[in-house]
Amino acid sequence: MSTPQGPTLRELAVQALSSTMRGYDLLAPKFDLTPYRTPDRVLDAVADEVRTLGPFGRGLDVCCGTGAGVGVLRGLCAETVTGVDFSAGMLTVARASHAASGDGPAVDWVRADARALPFGPVFDLALSFGAFGHFLPAERPGLFAQVRASLRPGGLFAFPVGAPPAAGSRAYWSLLGFDAAMRVRNALWRPRFVMYYRTFPLAGVLGDLDRAGFRTRLLPLEGLGRRRDGSPRARLVVAAVPE
Repeated sequence: MSTPQGPTLRELAVQALSSTMRGYDLLAPKFDLTPYRTPDRVLDAVADEVRTLGPFGRGLDVCCGTGAGVGVLRGLCAETVTGVDFSAGMLTVARASHAASGDGPAVDWVRADARALPFGPVFDLALSFGAFGHFLPAERPGLFAQVRASLRPGGLFAFPVGAPPAAGSRAYWSLLGFDAAMRVRNALWRPRFVMYYRTFPLAGVLGDLDRAGFRTRLLPLEGLGRRRDGSPRARLVVAAVPE
């Protein structure tokens, strides 16, 4: 589940029995040593694709965690970058990590819930990596509406979506088992820890983006390769605010 320096099984169990926010506060110091951090190859593939859609002035990392996406935005945006997350622990780690790097524009860190973003329409580009499993399907329309309200006309909201695993494959059963275990945990234990892998179907997501007022398109992330049938392993969802 992690490197030898990462969280122990006991630490992961304590996190899983906490609320979503408290769990990430606890995990934050070792988060980047776990498989939950977005891999660099995904960050690089997104950066390469989004770069062709620019230029961009101000960037926003939605649910920034320890700041992996902020690093991408600093290479894409010319003015400022903002990372927003509801976990104080994750923001502390992100702030320390990026304080050591003078490359790229200045970074602001904001503690806020993505379902109630405290911004006006000031950003040209919003990215998000690996956070959508923390939102229930009924919360998606509100989340997308908050991001749209934070973007200028013509602004883009982009995020990667992996191809679903083949039915019956090991990955398919792993994700199904994880979500089932999480549903049982949340039915029996409070506070809830919201994290699901199978609640973000592409068709439903695109519909919610359209209803939030975005114009969406899909781009293959060629940097992540293709499957045996020729389809991309992952796509980039690009949602634009109309001019």
